[in-house]
Amino acid sequence: MSETNPQIKIFTATKAFIIHNGKVLLLRESGKYVDGTNSGRYDVVGGRVEPGQRFDESLLREIKEETGLSVTVGRPFCVNEWRPVVRGEQWQIIGTFFECFTESEEVVLSADHDDYKWIEPKDFRQNSIMENLIPVFESYLELKKQYGP
Repeated sequence: MSETNPQIKIFTATKAFIIHNGKVLLLRESGKYVDGTNSGRYDVVGGRVEPGQRFDESLLREIKEETGLSVTVGRPFCVNEWRPVVRGEQWQIIGTFFECFTESEEVVLSADHDDYKWIEPKDFRQNSIMENLIPVFESYLELKKQYGP
């Protein structure tokens, strides 16, 4: 059992696997992102839940801010955590990943990102994704294998 550390800041986050025509949207983190720790790497859309905000409202807000897309939020399919050091502080982020669907592929990026691409989920290893996304993609692919599209 690990010890607790009151010096670590803990956050909850909602993350979106936005699907369009079977492909998942990835956004590349910009060097301009103030809380960024993975400049040049690809992530999925999402962010921290603000105190008092519903998790689904948080997810829809993040999607709109980061991509301009309108989506339908589906079911959660994975929970994961990561522990970045942000501006010298140790953070622990617990993220719930949701499958989301959109009719559009026209993305309008925020300043926090400088590129985007739609990929086949099975091709995730061929992209420069954040390390914490590897088990999430694996979970997603396993779910699709078990239950289909």
